[in-house]
Amino acid sequence: MVKLKHKLIFKGQHLMPFSLKTTTTSSLRRSQTHYFNLNRNLRSRNWRMTTPPVLSLALPSDTGRVLSIQSHTVQGYVGNKSAVFPLQLLGYDVDPINSVQFSNHTGYPTFKGQVLNGEQLWDLIEGLEANNLLFYTHVLTGYIGSVSFLDTILKVINKLRSINPNLTYVCDPVMGDEGKLYVPEELVHVYREKVVPLASMLTPNQFEAEKLTGLRINSEEDGREACAILHAAGPSKVVITSIIIGGILLLIGSHQKEKGLKPEQFKIEIHKIPAYFTGTGDLMTALLLGWSNKYPENLDKAAELAVSTLQGLLRRTLDDYKQAGYDPSSSSLEIRLIQSQDEIRSPKVELKAERYS
Repeated sequence: MVKLKHKLIFKGQHLMPFSLKTTTTSSLRRSQTHYFNLNRNLRSRNWRMTTPPVLSLALPSDTGRVLSIQSHTVQGYVGNKSAVFPLQLLGYDVDPINSVQFSNHTGYPTFKGQVLNGEQLWDLIEGLEANNLLFYTHVLTGYIGSVSFLDTILKVINKLRSINPNLTYVCDPVMGDEGKLYVPEELVHVYREKVVPLASMLTPNQFEAEKLTGLRINSEEDGREACAILHAAGPSKVVITSIIIGGILLLIGSHQKEKGLKPEQFKIEIHKIPAYFTGTGDLMTALLLGWSNKYPENLDKAAELAVSTLQGLLRRTLDDYKQAGYDPSSSSLEIRLIQSQDEIRSPKVELKAERYS
């Protein structure tokens, strides 16, 4: 649960959060409402026409407000289309910025659309700032295709943390899989040197964890060491979402609650489902954000809920395709996100985390 409390100072003609400390959610609601009322009174003295209320302050969320910067497809569920709806079902207000807008994902024979550049991203941030709409509790990022856009995201994180120092940044460092890069090589350096130090939670796959740490992961011990290396670089929470060791698919998670302390580490053995799906990585990271915020001291429980949700959704997807007479092995499958609302809201935990001693 997001727990913040902030004092207020004047900055020009706006009120800005000055400092934030851990407190109760009800205190967050009171302080945000107080901030809104003061800001509204100040603005009403200066403007003849009242402006719309700052929603995140007038009606603060009990869980948090997420800025999600990811790709978007008109049809299908990847990027923001895969992440926003589940987070909303879990009670979050989510504001999406679409880094690309494509007709469909790139696994189809053709696609068309537009790509947002760094300058355009910053224009959106400036528009939000001009109306005092930059109070966020979380930022979520996924696939980013250029260094310039990634550099602008770093500016966004720093801007948002100047308003809310306790901002949680959840980063899925989408770079590649199974030994192949999806992005230019220079992005690996930017992720390693600039993004990882800013992240609160990092969710790489096995290949991405290897690229970020320079460590070849051939065993569970290697996976745990990779997590420790990433902790030292920045994030307190690391979840390597898929590692294959001896033909077994694992998730390895690690939570370093304080710098210098030994992290709490665990694994979850994941049942392989005989099909290929799109959007699952984006969904998994969104679920980890959603559940880890509800259980901030129990990353293993959050991972159990996230994995169980994903497994239930994928089984439903596979069953629906089979019932429609479609061969699931013939191509990648679009996930049945809307039809899996029950699995998202109330996952049945079947796969348990096993803590390392």
